[in-house]
Amino acid sequence: MDKPFYWLLQKASNIYQITVRRTAKGIVLFPEKKRPEKTKTYVKILGGTLWLSGTAFVCFHFIGRRNSEQRTKDGHTTNNRIEMYRIMPLKAISRAWGKFNQLELPVVLRRPLLGLYVWMFDCKVDEAMETELQNYKNLGEFFRRVLKPDIRLISQKEELTNPADGKILHFGEVTDGILEQVKGINYSVKHFLGPQTWNSNSKKSKRFAKQTDEEYFRGLKVKPGNKLYHCVVYLAPGDYHRFHSAAKWTINYRRHFPGELLSVSPGIARWIHGLFVLNERVAYMGNWEHGFFSYTAVGATNVGSIKIYCDQEVMTNVKHHPDTRYTPGVYFDKDFRENPIHVEKGEMFGEFNLGSTVVLIFEAPENFKFNVNNDQKVRMGEPMGTCKTS
Repeated sequence: MDKPFYWLLQKASNIYQITVRRTAKGIVLFPEKKRPEKTKTYVKILGGTLWLSGTAFVCFHFIGRRNSEQRTKDGHTTNNRIEMYRIMPLKAISRAWGKFNQLELPVVLRRPLLGLYVWMFDCKVDEAMETELQNYKNLGEFFRRVLKPDIRLISQKEELTNPADGKILHFGEVTDGILEQVKGINYSVKHFLGPQTWNSNSKKSKRFAKQTDEEYFRGLKVKPGNKLYHCVVYLAPGDYHRFHSAAKWTINYRRHFPGELLSVSPGIARWIHGLFVLNERVAYMGNWEHGFFSYTAVGATNVGSIKIYCDQEVMTNVKHHPDTRYTPGVYFDKDFRENPIHVEKGEMFGEFNLGSTVVLIFEAPENFKFNVNNDQKVRMGEPMGTCKTS
């Protein structure tokens, strides 16, 4: 009767480091003297991540319910649930998740664990160069999987193509320096990109604090006959996690904002005004054939890091960076104007360790037309927009 059970225990002993023996008293399990160091580390990080996540969940759902709305002295409404959400240790959770993603999985667990992730988020494994799940050493390798050649064709007809697989959250014209993260929820170009030091030789902009959004908008020096446009692309956890250049352009400047790591899912984007201004992000400013062009990778909860292939120096979600909840407006710049970086359309630009967001802000002629719709699922390389009327 106990033969099948005994056989299963023997198989399990290879994973859990135990010895299975038959005795006069029945089947006895003997633990090994020492658990391997890798397993101990794996368990510690997983346990710490789950503990932090659980604490955050309790704080948000129970404490945040009390007095959910209050009015400040100037009459503005604040939401306690939003404030409670912001004080969660999301950066610590994300760093722990980043470490967890890099731990090597036992071969026997790779297929079931990664298979569960594939099933939950509808990942298109058949599009990857490596389709065998057990060949991915950890979750990070799977997130950064490379696609098969020619599985994503870069549209040559349009000047602007989709930078990533994902969903279009919002797009359109930037009016007086204000843009939308989703329909009806606004934020300003001024606070998203910061002082326009890439247009001058000064390291700091003395007028920045007093600038209105309209003045900042004029400072971008959009050419006569041109307009400023934007597009927000959200990468879900199941999407291809590498992002590519949306156009042929030149990078002159980089600005890294070590902000928060709030979720950038569509539901949260509809809830928190200025979400992309609050979050950690790496913005690149430069020029393309029609004028100003910027490309920003926005961090999110559980995105352990943002990696940019042409700029290896940038490091995100680093513990020693200042906490921008208490010291807002902190950023780190790098000037590439003496040695600008030239990027081709469709070229691999960077990667997220989990789903996040790419924001494009660019200048183009008045006849520029988008080829996408809000909430549309898009794939990297597909047409985003063009000025051509044919």
